[in-house]
Amino acid sequence: MAYDCSFLSNLDLEGEVSFGESVRETHAADFGGDERGMGVTPDAVVWPESTADVSAILAAVNDRRVPVTPYAAGTSLEGNAVPAHRGISLDLSRMDAVLDVRPDDFQIDVEPGVFGSAVDEAVASEGLFFPPLPSSGDISTVGGMIANDASGMKTVKYGEVGDWVLELEAVLADGTVVTLGSKAAKTSSGYNLKDLLVGSEGTLGVVTRATLELAGRPEQIRGGRALFPSLDHAAEAVFDAVRSGVDVATIELVDADSARMANAYTGTDLPDVPMVFFEFHANHGVEREIEFCESIFEAHDVERFEVAEDEAAMDDLWQARKDLAFAIQTYDPDLTALHPGDVTVPIGDYPEMVHSVKGLAQERDLLVPCFGHAGDGNLHYSVLVDEEDPEAVEAAAEVYEATVEKAIDLGGTATGEHGIGLGKREFLEAEHGSEAVEAMRAVKRALDPRDTLNPGKLFPETVEGERVRADDQH
Repeated sequence: MAYDCSFLSNLDLEGEVSFGESVRETHAADFGGDERGMGVTPDAVVWPESTADVSAILAAVNDRRVPVTPYAAGTSLEGNAVPAHRGISLDLSRMDAVLDVRPDDFQIDVEPGVFGSAVDEAVASEGLFFPPLPSSGDISTVGGMIANDASGMKTVKYGEVGDWVLELEAVLADGTVVTLGSKAAKTSSGYNLKDLLVGSEGTLGVVTRATLELAGRPEQIRGGRALFPSLDHAAEAVFDAVRSGVDVATIELVDADSARMANAYTGTDLPDVPMVFFEFHANHGVEREIEFCESIFEAHDVERFEVAEDEAAMDDLWQARKDLAFAIQTYDPDLTALHPGDVTVPIGDYPEMVHSVKGLAQERDLLVPCFGHAGDGNLHYSVLVDEEDPEAVEAAAEVYEATVEKAIDLGGTATGEHGIGLGKREFLEAEHGSEAVEAMRAVKRALDPRDTLNPGKLFPETVEGERVRADDQH
């Protein structure tokens, strides 16, 4: 249903309000939702420029029952930031200031619309960096990363974005402004509400400021790639390296299909074989770790083990891996990537997970490129099909569902970093159990009793056209 959002014009905001059709349509899709038809067009778009703006907007909608969907860069893959129930798209991209850098404390304060790469740029002169920055950091915002508890290539060494969030300022559904967490390195004071907001996909509050922890840039950064005779050999090598305690900062798996697509997009000359990309961070002794890794890979029949001569050469080597998401999207104009997945399993089960996905693809004669942050058990995959072929579309859905179910059966998760959003609601109870999901609903009802913030996300019962209002249920 459409909502009357004309009241927005009467609010005393620093930011801008738009009811224009073309503007509203740009907020009806994100990177993944555009391909899969997720989301609906909002009734209005608002660009707040301060915490006061966000508070005023949410306070105004509280009694009007108008849904609000936080939005920024639109790089999510599961429809996390597109409206399921029209209303207001709250675009935080103009709240993009770096507020303070405290190098002595290894901390930075930023607004939610700051791009991840801007964080590293702001602290580079101090010899610092933000370790958990995902590979999409150049095009995604800090607020989005916090909302999805994003992670990336360096997670195997440094953890997820949420592990580096110290304090949050956020606005609750009724407009109340709260500060969660602490700028101290640790705290055991009260409920850990800060971590409750991390990964909540904008359903519990809108982050307006974040204090992030930083780390000193390592003196030694070396990286390269290894080629393997089969994908099974490559996956087993990754597992063995992690199990053996190789101190690797990044270890990425790329299958032959992905390599071929990267070559077509980036213009590189990668061999069309399974490979592992790796990177080491250290202040001393990095050569010993590289030798340790090579010795383990040799036990898995590695065909070539290459280390880049310097950082520039390493950046060139890694470019193909960084471009893979775009490479897959554009590989064949007749094929659409319908199901971008990001399952994660315990590292000991990673080889089985990889083998299972490729087996499902072979059984149904589908193109399913696989790659991912292998060191933490994260596997990315896309199912490419001709959308005009209903049998292929049905087979793609079967592969996707079977892959997620396999990951959950192995004790893993339906999503390692993309979030639930609109695309994975059906798997929430299968992964967590109905009792745990009901506990999640209870938290949602407590903090957002009128289902104002990002309704239709996460929970399996909230579907298109059926907005669940907690205060209507009691």
